[in-house]
Amino acid sequence: MNTADAPHPPGEVSVARGNFYLSREICETYLPGVLSVALMVRDEEVMIVPLIGQSAGGLLLKQRNARGDRVIHAQEFFRSRNLPEEFEARTVPVRWSREAAALVVGGLLVDVRVRMGVP
Repeated sequence: MNTADAPHPPGEVSVARGNFYLSREICETYLPGVLSVALMVRDEEVMIVPLIGQSAGGLLLKQRNARGDRVIHAQEFFRSRNLPEEFEARTVPVRWSREAAALVVGGLLVDVRVRMGVP
């Protein structure tokens, strides 16, 4: 399925201990066959950008259980933005952006900064 051509309802991912936890359904819908991603920030939103190709680099989209749920270890991403890795676990909304060709995590950075008092 080509995610750029088909509309999808918004979903959710969990964030805890510097990791993004994605369900099998989110991965099958938005990131089918993707093995690695890049994390970027645009307009205070985190973008999970799929990288295509065997030598694409980036962060691994690791399988975390037999069900097919996945995890992105993103501690360095949080550190590089002076954000704590050990913040309260939370579920945040995600949506596919055709323009960015990325899964957009809404409101996470602002929420973490406000709760932690980080500028």
